[in-house]
Amino acid sequence: MFGAQLAAALGLPYAFASHFAPHALLEAVAVYRREFQPSAQLERPYVIAADTTAAAHQQLLEAKRRRAKLLLGRGRRLSAAEADAILAAPSGLQVLEMVRYAAVGPPGEVTDHLARFTEHADADELILPDRRSD
Repeated sequence: MFGAQLAAALGLPYAFASHFAPHALLEAVAVYRREFQPSAQLERPYVIAADTTAAAHQQLLEAKRRRAKLLLGRGRRLSAAEADAILAAPSGLQVLEMVRYAAVGPPGEVTDHLARFTEHADADELILPDRRSD
């Protein structure tokens, strides 16, 4: 929540790593939008995922590493290489399962992913933010 509150107070764009804390996504974005103060940088709240496909994939990798360290690092400080080794091991499957349905990439790829997910989940509806009003 601190990142959402800080971005809102400073009037800056806000990027939330939903793959790191999916349970906090809606609350964090709501706090950001509710508490947003216009600034010289930005008139209205603006929530972003990542600037580029590469950045999105890097954010996802970093989130998986953090989860591996937290859940499987046994309290040790692990390097990125050690976290990657955990992710590649059978014990890392738990972390990889947590991001199974993550949609990462440019808009067209994410749209295709959501269509496949809708079919896979046999969902009648997906609840997503309406970007047209932002």
